[in-house]
Amino acid sequence: MDITSIFFYTFAAVLLFAAFKVITSRNPVHSALYLVLCFFQASAIWMLLQAEFLSISLILVYVGAVMVLFLFVVMMLDVNIESMRQGFWSHFPLAASIGAVLALELASVLLGGFRLTQPPVAAALADGEQYANTKALGVVLYSEYLYPLEIAAVILLVAIVAAIALTLRERKDSKAQNPSDQVRVKASDRLQLIKMDPVKQAMVSAPEEEKAP
Repeated sequence: MDITSIFFYTFAAVLLFAAFKVITSRNPVHSALYLVLCFFQASAIWMLLQAEFLSISLILVYVGAVMVLFLFVVMMLDVNIESMRQGFWSHFPLAASIGAVLALELASVLLGGFRLTQPPVAAALADGEQYANTKALGVVLYSEYLYPLEIAAVILLVAIVAAIALTLRERKDSKAQNPSDQVRVKASDRLQLIKMDPVKQAMVSAPEEEKAP
């Protein structure tokens, strides 16, 4: 067994342990942290497979952005776990059936065995320079798949603009303040002086007439 196999089995074992803790941990923050550990182990396995771009993208996108957002949401919402567990056994048969189907699909794929081949050798340039994995992916992406990439970029841009437009629309139940109105406000707009007499006589009511017997 070479050093690459040792690293692979080590990362795979930690990955399986972290994935098991994600679904069994009682604290949602701990589950999110175990999921971060899963991403790190998967990134290390991709690095062993010479997929450097996917490995770094997994760390930057999921660990650096998505999981940080998940942690903020989980800690800010303060989810009541006990109320979520009340319907566990009612949904257990459906979840178990889906899990069994997924296990059978994985078994059908794994029973065929793995085709062990040598890693692909990067093609050499005319001057003898070797292609890097990320560079080769960039050349293919921006040459053969340029139009699909531009279409995907336009779709993402439209989604971003739509999300911003939905958050900035005026709502009747919103109590937000306009910062521009606050900047332009003057003291005379907030304070009103009323002239009053320095001394004011108290109004004394006349005594009621006694009623006749």
